[in-house]
Order: sequence, then C-alpha cells, then structure tokens
Amino acid sequence: MASSHASSASAPAAVVAGQLVPKKRGNYNCGRCGLPKKGHVCSVPAPAGDGRAAGAAAEQKLPRRALYFGETVAPAPTPTPPQPPEKKARVEVVEVESSEEELDPRGRGGWVEVAAGKRVPGEVVVEVLRRLTPRAVAASAAVSRGWRDCARQVWRTAEELRLRAAGVRPVGALLPRCPALSKLVLRMESDVDATMLACVAFSCPNLQSLEISMADTAVNRMTGDELTRFVSEKRSLSVLKLDGCSSLGFINISSSSLSTLWISDLSSLTKSIINCPNLNELSLGFTQQNNDSTDLISLMDGLGRTCSNLRNLHISSIHLSNEAVFALESANLRGLCMLSLILGSKITDAAVASIVRSYASLDLLDLSGSSITDNGLGMICKAFPHTLTKLLLALCSNITSCGVQVATTQLPLLQLMDCGKSLCANSHPEAERSYFGEISGGIKFCSKLPTQRKQQPTNQKLIIKHGNLKKLSLWGCSALDALYVNCPELSDLNLNSCTNLHPERLLLQCPSLKDVHASGCCDMLIGAIRNQVLNEFASAEPRVPCKRLADGSKRVQVPNFMLEQQFEEEKWGGPKRSQCTVHLS
Repeated sequence: MASSHASSASAPAAVVAGQLVPKKRGNYNCGRCGLPKKGHVCSVPAPAGDGRAAGAAAEQKLPRRALYFGETVAPAPTPTPPQPPEKKARVEVVEVESSEEELDPRGRGGWVEVAAGKRVPGEVVVEVLRRLTPRAVAASAAVSRGWRDCARQVWRTAEELRLRAAGVRPVGALLPRCPALSKLVLRMESDVDATMLACVAFSCPNLQSLEISMADTAVNRMTGDELTRFVSEKRSLSVLKLDGCSSLGFINISSSSLSTLWISDLSSLTKSIINCPNLNELSLGFTQQNNDSTDLISLMDGLGRTCSNLRNLHISSIHLSNEAVFALESANLRGLCMLSLILGSKITDAAVASIVRSYASLDLLDLSGSSITDNGLGMICKAFPHTLTKLLLALCSNITSCGVQVATTQLPLLQLMDCGKSLCANSHPEAERSYFGEISGGIKFCSKLPTQRKQQPTNQKLIIKHGNLKKLSLWGCSALDALYVNCPELSDLNLNSCTNLHPERLLLQCPSLKDVHASGCCDMLIGAIRNQVLNEFASAEPRVPCKRLADGSKRVQVPNFMLEQQFEEEKWGGPKRSQCTVHLS
C-alpha cells in the first residue's frame, strides 16, 4: 500500500515541476501523467508549446461570420459517423510473355477450377482440350488463368492442326503458338497467295506435311516461282498437297525429302520438272479445258529420270492419249504399284498392252473415262491375276457386262470394282456439231461427224460371284436388266440410277452387306432391295413346339428341354443378323 501511495504522489509532483514523463515506445502508460491508459482520462492539460493545442484554441476564438477576411484558417472538419472498413479489390497482374514453367499447369499444383469449388488435374483439362476444335480451344483460354495455361499447353505441344480460315491473318496469329507443329491442314475460304506460304515457312520450322484446299469461291494465286522457293527452303517437308493451282504457269520442284506431291487444277504448264528422287506418290490433276497446252508426253518421259522410286501415279486430264502412255513405258518405272490415268478418252487397248508390258505387280489400276473394250479388260485380267485388288473402269462406255463378269472371275484377289456409268443404255445420238473450215480463202461451216462408239446392248445381265469382293459400284448402269450378286464379303453396293433393273430379276446373297445405295431407282426396285437385305416384309417364323420325324410322316411333340436349349443358343451363341442401311439420297 505504501508503495502505491508513493507512486501516485510522485506523478503529480513531476507534473508540477514541469517535467513530463517521457513516453517510451511500446509503453501502455499515459505520456502526460504516467498512469495506465486503460480506462483513464487524463486531467493534466497539454503544455503551452504544443502546436496542436494552440491551433485548437485559435479556432475557438475566431468570430463567427459569414465572410471573414483575416488569416486563412481551415474550418473545423465536420464529424462523420464511423464507417466500416472497405475491402480493397484484389488486382492480379498477368504477364503476356510467360516462362516455360508458368505455362505448364502442373507447375502450380496441377489443379484447374472447372466449377464453383470443383477442381480437376491440369493434365485432364489438357487432354480434353486436345480433342476440341481450334476455335473451342481459343475460346477456353478466356475462362480463367488455369484454363488459359492449359490452352497454351495444347498449342505448344500440338503436332497436327486442322483449321478452316477466312484469311491469312488468323493463320498467322495462331501458327507462332505451335512451335512443335509437324502437320498442317488448311481449308481456305478466301484467296491465297505467296503471303500464306511465307507465313507457314516462318512460323513452322519443323513442318513435315502441308495441305491447302480451297472453298468454292476462293482462288489460289500462287505462282510457280513462289512454290519453287517454298519447297527448296523447307528441307523437312515430306507431304505437299495443294488445291486450285491454276495460276502456277510452270512446275519446277526439287526436293530430296518430298515423298508425296498432290497438285490439282493445273492448266497450260509451260515447263514441268519434278526432281524428287525419294518421291513415292505423285498426283497431278488438270482442268477440263480444251485449250490446255501442257505437254504430257514430256512430263511422262521425265519421271523416269527424276523420280525413279515412284510407286503411286495419278494423272487426270482429258488430253491423255496412247502416246502419253507409251512415254510412260519408256520411263521404266518398274516399281509402280498404283496407276491411275483417268478422263483420257483417247486411251485404247493399245495403251493397255503397253501397261501390261511395263508393270508386273499393279495393285490398283484406274482407267476411268477411257475407250478400252472387253479385249483390253481381258489383257488386264491375264497380266495381274495375283496382284490386282482394285479395278476402276467408270465411264468406259465400250465395255459390256460380259467383260465385267470375266474380270471378276479371273481376278480372285479383287476387293474393289467400279463400273459406274459404263453399262449404259444407248442415249440419243450425238448432235451434229459445226466447226470452221477454210476453203479457197473463205470460211465455210462443215458438219462434224459424231464420235463412233460401240453400241451397247440393252437388257444386259450381270452375274458376279466372288469370295473377296468388298465394294461393288454399278451406279448409272441403265443397261442392266438382271443382276445376281453372290459375295459373302461384300459390304458396300452402289445401285444409284439403275433405272432399267427389274425388281423380280434382282438377287442379292451378301450376308455381310452394310450399305446399299439406291438413289434414283424406282419404288418397286427399292422395295425389292429392302425385302432382300432387311427382310422387312418377311413374317416372323412360327415357334411351334413340334418336330417332324425322319421319314417326314408326321409331327411329334418336342421335349421342353430341347426348346430351352434352342432358346439359349439363339440368345447367347446364335448368329447375329447384320445391320444394313439402304441410302436413298
């Protein structure tokens, strides 16, 4: 008690003496009187030297007037009621150029929020995004930071990209994000020029496959010089497929890495040089224009010297002739496995004889649109009985059903047969056309005789019985009156526009049939096809619990255990009926 009175007496004595108790940092005592601050109201006035107290006294002595022209003194602030503290908004700064570790969603724990309070591993989100379209992946990057990093991971590791673009700008914005891209497939809806090739060459240093196809209204404006420069710079390019190349003017391609080259819509090439020693597949499609001046004979002759390893050759041109095939024979491409020469109406049986002499192991032969006859078809069957698996003879109006039937009989390995529009009924004779002839300095109209073609017999019958045939196409064969097909492995049958095929003379014995195309056929024929492949009109078999005796005299009751055994076999091990679809459009 004495000590407490002593402390309380010493505090006023210190104040009277004019000495303030020094305030220590972290002390809970009053700075004026020295007593504890908790529940304490200090009665000691502030010293005269305190500027804050003098300012407050001066404010109280100022007269209250509407206008005051004395010293400028800030008015006393109006007391405001205390407000709850506001929460500061959290701002996240995101850098555009991120490091490799930041782009990887696994670097921050590997969890990405997909819903309120639900998270999944980043690897799962990346695998899901890889199965979406490029537009969907780009949209997912705007969800959150985790989704954006997963989308960037998809772009960085993408090896194949299929894109439908309306111009060069979106392609140029996306390709730099895909440094590992090796295959690019573009479907362009606007015009394309050398800018696209420059963008691809700069953004995809490791590109191995490039495919550019054009929409109906788009135009490919690439020139031969630009294509030559692009192929020479891309030393890792192995597959190149370009569509709509009508503005090239010439072809001069030299590459040691190129193995597949497809160029379509070519026209009037002044020079055709393809120097690719490792080229395996070549496809050149020319426009169907009568004024095309491309020298196909020189092109065929040069392939033997510059593309000695060629295996698959496809050329489409209305100017193909026997001379071009003879030049191909002199090229000495003995390793050719696929030969496709289509739309060459000047190709006859003489060209077939040259093909038979030149190649011994053809797997696919396509002479659609040619003028070969049944004799040429017989030469093909004798030359390739053990190798030929695909034979396409569409638009060959000089062959008959007898030649087709012999071909299916003598080619046991045949899996694909296309005779579309070949077995056609005789249409109206070709109208007489006129051309300008010059006689004695004047111009005179002369009638041009119609092209002589073999007359197709009407009401032809076709019987095809084959053990390995899987696809048969007879579209547009209006000369067929009866058809019998017995092919246990056949899965696709095309009977579109077979207008003269009689429903009662159609028999299909193909248990593996899955697709039948019957567009343009009469309703009775469609009903007959449905009846045979779908068995729609057959009534269900009655399940009579009786069995006829061995001598056929009468029926006896079948024991119940035999019926149960039969039902179990049908339920578990019975033969399943194949699902076949009849396409009418």
